[in-house]
Parts: sequence; C-alpha cells; structure tokens
Amino acid sequence: MTKYRIIANPTSGHGNGAKAIPVIEKYFTAHGLDFSLVRTERVGHAIELARAAALEGVDVVVASGGDGTVNEVINGLMAARAEGKIAALGVLPAGRGNDFSYCKGIPEDIESACKVLLANQRHKVDIGLIRGGKISSERYFGNVLGVGFDAITTIEVSKMPRWGGFLSFLAAVIKTIFLFYKGPTVKVDYDDKSLTLPTLLVAVMNGRRLGDGFYLAPEGKADDGLFDLVIAREVTRRRIFTLIPHFMKGTQATQPEITSVQAAKVTITAQKGVLPAETDGEILCTDGDWLQVEILPRAIDLVCDETLFA
Repeated sequence: MTKYRIIANPTSGHGNGAKAIPVIEKYFTAHGLDFSLVRTERVGHAIELARAAALEGVDVVVASGGDGTVNEVINGLMAARAEGKIAALGVLPAGRGNDFSYCKGIPEDIESACKVLLANQRHKVDIGLIRGGKISSERYFGNVLGVGFDAITTIEVSKMPRWGGFLSFLAAVIKTIFLFYKGPTVKVDYDDKSLTLPTLLVAVMNGRRLGDGFYLAPEGKADDGLFDLVIAREVTRRRIFTLIPHFMKGTQATQPEITSVQAAKVTITAQKGVLPAETDGEILCTDGDWLQVEILPRAIDLVCDETLFA
C-alpha cells in the first residue's frame, strides 16, 4: 500500500491551510489510506519534514499549502534524492495563488485534489536549480524565479489583507508601480546568447502562471527541459499600466518591450543596482548581484493526472 506523508502548513492562504486539514484527514481515513499528517511550525520546516519523510521511505510526500510550501517540500525531496532516497511529490492546494498546482492540472478543490492522490498516477516534471543571490546553498524551485518588479510585488502582496490570490496580487502590482518602476540594469546570459539592458523584470518560468492570474508563459510545459525566460525592459509607469492586461491574457510577447525566449540555463548579473528576487512566492534576496538558474529535466515524480501530459 502506498504510504503518504502530508506536510500541512496551517498558516498558508491566511488560514486556508488550517481549514484544509480536517477535510484531508477525513478523506484519507474514509478511503483507508496509509497516511500521517504533520504541521509546519516555521519557515523552512517543510524542507526538514520532507527530507525526513523521504529518508524514512515514505512513497508520496504531500505539500498541503501554497506555492511556498510546495517549494519547501521540493527542496526537501531534492535533498533526500542527493542522499539516495526518492519519493514522489503530491500537492493539495491551500494557498492564495496555487500557481504550481494550476500549471500541473491539480484541482484547487481539496477533495478533488485528494482524488488525484488516490489515483496515484505519476509524471516526471522539470525542476529549477538556483545558485547565487546571497543564498548559502543551492535552492530548487517548481514554478518561477522572478527578479525586479515581481520580487517587490511579492513583498507587497505579503502585506495585503485576506483577499483572493489574484486580487491581492493585482493590488500589490498597482502599488509596486509607484514604488518600483526602474529596475536594475542587468546582463542576462541564456544558453549561448546575451543581453544587457535596464529592466523592469526578469522572470524565469518553469510553470505558466504567477500571482493567480498573470500568464507569463502561457505555452510553458512542465516536462520539456526548458525554461520560458521573460524579460521586460524598463518603461514608464503609464506604460506598465497598459502592459498589465497583456500579462493577464498572456499576450505580452507581442509587445516591443518584452523578450520571450526558451533556455535551459540562465545567468543574471547586476550591472547597475541590485537584484531583488523571489522564487515560488517567497523572497530569495533583496540585494543580490548574481543569480544562475539551471533546468533539471524530469527531476521529480509528481502525482497528477498523467493524461494532461500526453
């Protein structure tokens, strides 16, 4: 019988994580599944719990929370993998944005997501690896590394009241326009090409969406071994307002200030200013000067509807 370890973040989604716990326990118990549930208690705790679960031989480690919780569980699973123990990743979305689960076809309704876990279909998906940014060790991500405007928006959205993910992110975007419309001048090296320019944002997408409604990589695939790299040149505040609808519809690549390409390895170096950066909705650094990301093709088994990848 498949053994599950559910790592639940009760503070995710401003309380959504706590509300999901009894629903999850009731479903798993009613279906006779072999499971245990542990709650996170602090930032980084899910990394420790996921690594420990994989090292114990748990088959599926389930992140119950938002994108930050998923990110931590991914990092714990990758740490265990380096020690020779492999476990699959499951996700029960209980955050505000839930962009990772959306991009992988995992239902946002908790009971429906539990049914996906019960079916236990698996598909290998790509994972991103980050170096630099003043972090002391390597960091993995599932959905996005964002530099510049996106990172400042992430800081602002954490201050927002308990609204839906998209409303919070949209309000934070509008606020950020007045706080941060001139980003760093950066050199972006991607595969065998290079650009140097003043930027508004640089987003390295391993998924399709961020902020619960901004489609930076609408055609992105989770298993193609490539990032979708989106670079927005520095523009005026007024122009940012006119670009927002394009990011909401996923049509930003039609605009002259936007560069959208695919790459397996990206290096971002500050030439003027610093690099505020976020990954999967969590702040990575506020004043980095160098970041490098590399795709790890099909590095994790994800429990999902496998037919979505056919």
